[in-house]
Amino acid sequence: MTDYEMYGIAVVGSLIAGGINTFAGNGSAITLTILTEVLGLPPNVANGTNRIGVFTQCTATSWVFYKNGKLNVAQNKKYLTPILIGAIIGGWLAINVSNEQFRAVFKFMMVFTLVAVLVKPKRWLRKTEVDFKPKAYVYFPLLLALGFYGGFIQMGMGIFFLIIMVLGMRMNITESNALKGFVIGLYTLVLIVVFHFQGMIDWKLGGIMAIGQTLGGYLVARFATKSKMADQIAYYVLVAVLLLAVVKLFFI
Repeated sequence: MTDYEMYGIAVVGSLIAGGINTFAGNGSAITLTILTEVLGLPPNVANGTNRIGVFTQCTATSWVFYKNGKLNVAQNKKYLTPILIGAIIGGWLAINVSNEQFRAVFKFMMVFTLVAVLVKPKRWLRKTEVDFKPKAYVYFPLLLALGFYGGFIQMGMGIFFLIIMVLGMRMNITESNALKGFVIGLYTLVLIVVFHFQGMIDWKLGGIMAIGQTLGGYLVARFATKSKMADQIAYYVLVAVLLLAVVKLFFI
């Protein structure tokens, strides 16, 4: 396979991943596979390199959601602190610990998540309950753990974020997707600096992947802010991503 063929696969795969990340999550399963299996990066360097595209994609989608009134940071700022703290701790640990042991637990987390998504699907299509006020002792540890996971490996972070925000904090799925992109983009910027100074980012390959991820995320974000079917489609994409992940992790 020539360099041009590899880079072509990288751009197309990352474009699909960017779209999946914006609508649901787990797009990093695609980008990390490309970085390790196609482009030949070691897992820890792939983990750092992947963050470039995640950041540029999240920046683009956050702007689109904000411009179209789907992203309200001020109203949800209480959720930012625990996620940021957890992500920084998780990112620091990712530098010093292999991801492989953590991935062994990942497939069972995917099964649990799939069950949570399929039970009472109408919960995923409701409007944001503005008057609902979750207790800090409930959401803080949940989001701290979520941030830790995102900082450590990123793969599947978007799905777990939606589970907590839609089912736990009773937010609309499209608004949850908007907040997801902003939060992930925020802590990813910090982690990029950390990974860079540890020599765990390939900026050339990360830049190539970022082209596809950003374009895919931008196009899907535009669609999500304009379509009346965005909530339903986001739910179906989420179910499809989870089903494919479970099949791949357990049977392939």
